[in-house]
Amino acid sequence: MSTKNNMLTDISAELDREFGAPGTSEREKFDEEVYAFYTGQILLDARREAKVTQSELAKRINATKSYISRIESGAINPSVGTFYRIVNALGLRIEIVKPIIGI
Repeated sequence: MSTKNNMLTDISAELDREFGAPGTSEREKFDEEVYAFYTGQILLDARREAKVTQSELAKRINATKSYISRIESGAINPSVGTFYRIVNALGLRIEIVKPIIGI
């Protein structure tokens, strides 16, 4: 929920109006951009926490500094393989957790 002129607004309705209903090509494009940005922010935070420069990370995964920058800015969404290489290069791991049914 967000406020607009002191009125509550349903964010889902705003997203539908601005980017199309879920399932439309416009909405899917928007969702992909959001995922790319979110992924970039996760990797940026992880790299900074590991105290690794973009240049060093690029060397570790055999990429360019500009490629790392584009990922971190959300300009591009890395492949799953690249994501795993970055995570491993930062000394991290990926954990997939299944929700407990009934909770």
